[in-house]
Amino acid sequence: MNKLNDNQLLKQYSYINGSWHSSETEFAVVNPATGELLINVSNAGVIETELAVKSAKSALKAWSSKSAAERAVLLRNWFNLMMEHQDDLARILTLEQGKPLAEAKGEIAYGASFIEWFAEEGKRVYGDTIPAPSGDKRIVIIKQPVGVVASITPWNFPNAMIARKAAAALAAGCTFVGRPATQTPLSALAMAELAERAGIPGGVFNIVVGEDAKGMGKVLTEHPDVAKFTFTGSTAVGKQLIAQCATSVKKVSMELGGNAPFIVFDDADIDAAVQGALVSKYRNAGQTCVCTNRIFVQKDIAQAFTDKFVAAVAQFKIGNGVEEGVVIGPMIAKNAVDDVDKLVLDSVKAGAKVLLGGVRSPAGDNFYQPTVLTQVTNDMPVAANEIFGPITPIITFETEQEVIDMANATEYGLASYFYARDIGRIWRVAEGLEYGMVGINEGLISNAAAPFGGVKQSGSGREGSKYGLDDYLEIKYLCMGGLS
Repeated sequence: MNKLNDNQLLKQYSYINGSWHSSETEFAVVNPATGELLINVSNAGVIETELAVKSAKSALKAWSSKSAAERAVLLRNWFNLMMEHQDDLARILTLEQGKPLAEAKGEIAYGASFIEWFAEEGKRVYGDTIPAPSGDKRIVIIKQPVGVVASITPWNFPNAMIARKAAAALAAGCTFVGRPATQTPLSALAMAELAERAGIPGGVFNIVVGEDAKGMGKVLTEHPDVAKFTFTGSTAVGKQLIAQCATSVKKVSMELGGNAPFIVFDDADIDAAVQGALVSKYRNAGQTCVCTNRIFVQKDIAQAFTDKFVAAVAQFKIGNGVEEGVVIGPMIAKNAVDDVDKLVLDSVKAGAKVLLGGVRSPAGDNFYQPTVLTQVTNDMPVAANEIFGPITPIITFETEQEVIDMANATEYGLASYFYARDIGRIWRVAEGLEYGMVGINEGLISNAAAPFGGVKQSGSGREGSKYGLDDYLEIKYLCMGGLS
């Protein structure tokens, strides 16, 4: 942390109503690569969360009354400051989360892109007129901000997950209360510091950090002043939060778990498919909800693909994310390593073969060797579960319909990928895959202009794109009579 250019970006208190709030107790934020203490952060709880909601409610009228152009100026200021401080924000992110520094810089730019996008998209919240049933009436449709928005976000993308929710909320005229993961609160607090510098008024953007996940979550999902709740995380936790939101019938959007298939057909460019699979699978050490979980390769090209894929993975450098050339950083904690190790061991017992890795890494307690498994079937633990680690199971298939059926044989439906050249096959497979997002000859599909979200038990709602404001707006119908 002593290498930051701007030490004011390192905060240890919750940001509520434009002020920094301390608490009586603290919790430790540690570097997952080394285990060293980074900083002790003030441990907020239910009282601070309720205060943040109250502050957001108080700030709502003034913020929503601003013109879209006025809000856009402030959001643009925020975007500029994030990019100006990209190096420092990336270093904070790498130290608390573990991903390689180059990836962290990419996340900062990715998160900032949503702020830039919605700064402009907020100006395009259009209403409508509808032909009336009689000449003395007029029907007008307007859109208004839903109100106070609350969010809970995960540790794997501690900047971008908040940015793409808060940017849409603020652009729509809503105010925002966010609770980041306790493993990675520093990125969120740095964003709050820059929001203040950008001129975003107190109470509009609030960040509460604390270990009382149950108590704070109860406030954010059940408080009557919260109009909309948005969550990124596991499906199991998402279901609990949806149930809590039901008590006050809140507007809800969920971005939940995934089990992404990556399909390589026999007409694919194998070299391109290998590169696409590498970036999709091993980014952030496989700890992303849209990363490849299962690779399906058509039988005739399976050996050629596997040989090239394994050779590429074997070259990955494992280590601390701040070191030059590191591709695979640590997992977030030792229990995450335990989970992926168990998936591998159980799958090997079921008949899978380890071609590469398959063991913990000597780099440290939170590291696991990049692993490739073959002779995998779709019902093995490593294929049936979301891995969230640097493990790649390779499954062979023979026919197009067979692989579509295997790809869809999951409760999840977030992201999917396939490589092919035949145009008929491309349309058939793209339409047949039961996923909210499909990458075709592309392994990296997320961007601010595209709608991010899933189907089935991977969630509801969309983030980013022109559709991304919809979850933060209410449609109001105005019927004007007596006009003749």
